[in-house]
Amino acid sequence: MESLSIKIKISDRIYPMKVQPEDETFVRRAGSILGERIRGYQKKLGIQDQQDLLAMVAFDCLVAYLKVQEAAGTKTNELIQKIECWNDSIEKALQ
Repeated sequence: MESLSIKIKISDRIYPMKVQPEDETFVRRAGSILGERIRGYQKKLGIQDQQDLLAMVAFDCLVAYLKVQEAAGTKTNELIQKIECWNDSIEKALQ
């Protein structure tokens, strides 16, 4: 599949990108969310320096990502325990 050429605005700069058609919606949505978070930090903290704002947003996103990873790992472990329990029950029933 051929990639699309799009432009994403991040912190008052335009960045040309090539993305796969199936990723376009995600890339545009990420750009929009990034802009919202930057504006949020500007209003909340009164920071105007774009580099500081981008650093804070990047840090915030990484914290959120780590929380999601941990939650997914916990959920995976819970599912593995349930499957092992079901497996034990099935083995006992078959004996």
